Amino acid sequence: MAYKLSDNTWDLKELEAINRVIKSDMFTMGKEVEEYEHQFSEKVGTTHAVMSNSGSSANLLAIAALVYSGKLSQGDEVIVPAVSWSTTYFPLCQYNLKLKFIDIDKDTLNIDVTQIEEAISEKTKAIFAVNLLGNPNDYEKIMKICKNRNLILIEDNCEALGGQYADKKLGTFGLLGTYSTFYSHHISTIEGGITVTDDDELYHYLLSIRSHGWTRHLPENSELYIKRDDVFYESFNFIVPGYNLRPLEIEGAIGIEQLKKLDGIIQNRINNASYFIERIKEVENMRAQKELGKSSWFGFAMVLEGENSGRRNETVKMLQQNSIEVRPIVAGNFTRNRAIKFMNYSIHGELKNADDIHENGFFVGNHSKDNRENIDFLIDVLKKVNR
Repeated sequence: MAYKLSDNTWDLKELEAINRVIKSDMFTMGKEVEEYEHQFSEKVGTTHAVMSNSGSSANLLAIAALVYSGKLSQGDEVIVPAVSWSTTYFPLCQYNLKLKFIDIDKDTLNIDVTQIEEAISEKTKAIFAVNLLGNPNDYEKIMKICKNRNLILIEDNCEALGGQYADKKLGTFGLLGTYSTFYSHHISTIEGGITVTDDDELYHYLLSIRSHGWTRHLPENSELYIKRDDVFYESFNFIVPGYNLRPLEIEGAIGIEQLKKLDGIIQNRINNASYFIERIKEVENMRAQKELGKSSWFGFAMVLEGENSGRRNETVKMLQQNSIEVRPIVAGNFTRNRAIKFMNYSIHGELKNADDIHENGFFVGNHSKDNRENIDFLIDVLKKVNR
């Protein structure tokens, strides 16, 4: 048996969508992307959604929009969890913002909310929360802190499409939220990302920054810039330094079909996770990620402890020998990556739990379909490691 990190969520509908775009002879960003954005915003419950070419670009767009709008300025401090993917952090660095790393909760693997208040300084202007591997943060406490301390909340939800906290969709708690639809994620548009917001001004910045910083895609009533009644002039008119982060029409068309399946995919992942949580109890000296709210279960994270602590290499080797794909828990303690030397950052307190994840953590895949046979196989292999 081969236990892969992810499974394929496509069928003939996605292939038909691709053929529809090919027949249209319109391949770059257009009506398919626009319709996908509209359906996505309705699905998650936001006013606006902007598709880009990746979840990493979705984060870049979010931070760029906050800076160009004046909501964040160079040198401002942003609190981040010590465990996440690299492109949670890089856009902050690239816009000359200072990162303040906080340890994670050892059970949920998300930012340790008990440390946030103490970490806030006069320079702190935002919290960039990450819903790690589909698991919600404690947004009741985070939102209260943001309100009391006048902080902006940004939400990296690239691994958590379909998750919920208190009946509200993840990705919609902050001023901006981001998603990824890369192949191994909950839905796949080949490559792709989405940035959502309810703020009209930020939405218009996102539209401009995504396409070179020009005015062409701004609505006529935009407060950023009053467009001339001259299509020729506005075709190449630039108002902010931007990028080319535009997605393809094929990706938008696939996204439309994938959204139709999202509810079923998430329910299957939840069912798989319930089975996993029960079975992993049979494996000694190992803890699984603890759910908070309603996780969309990107994967199954585990941390070796007790007599198994320090035996990750042996465990990973055993999994690989049995054709079980396994990965680190995102990037582990990110401050232990060499890239950190190029960043302006500080560390609040100790990162004990992040270090533990870095040394003893790993995760395996969850699937969009019934995954129980794979889970049974995984548990059998993990029990052998304990012998």
